Amino acid sequence: MLKTIHVAVGVIISTNEQQQTQYFLTKRLADVHQGGKWEFPGGKVEKDESVAQSLSRELKEEINIDVLTCQPLITINHIYHEKNGVDKEVCLEVFIVDNYAGEPSAQEGQGEGWFSLVELQSLDFPEANQDIISALVERNI
Repeated sequence: MLKTIHVAVGVIISTNEQQQTQYFLTKRLADVHQGGKWEFPGGKVEKDESVAQSLSRELKEEINIDVLTCQPLITINHIYHEKNGVDKEVCLEVFIVDNYAGEPSAQEGQGEGWFSLVELQSLDFPEANQDIISALVERNI
């Protein structure tokens, strides 16, 4: 039986000078699962850690921001399939993070960038992230 990997994910939002909403993304390193694809930052929820604690810890480690407040967006359960069968199962708990201290900056050597909602729809993401983009479009966030 496949173990589900529980992940806290932050959709980091900011408004640029033209009052357009922008989303901060990082690009997965080439040598990891789903390498080379864009993603919303976050990481695994550790044992004896709440999702909120995990989100705060991961965003501090990964992009050097302090989460002040956040709100739930969506929970996604997804199974990744490889040619030889099931590869990995994930449960993503996704939060909107629009109140934070610091300027997001990739801390682990990965690519980074700010993107509009339209741009998000044309980037290469892991499959599970497509539901995040759909939720953002649906709610016009």
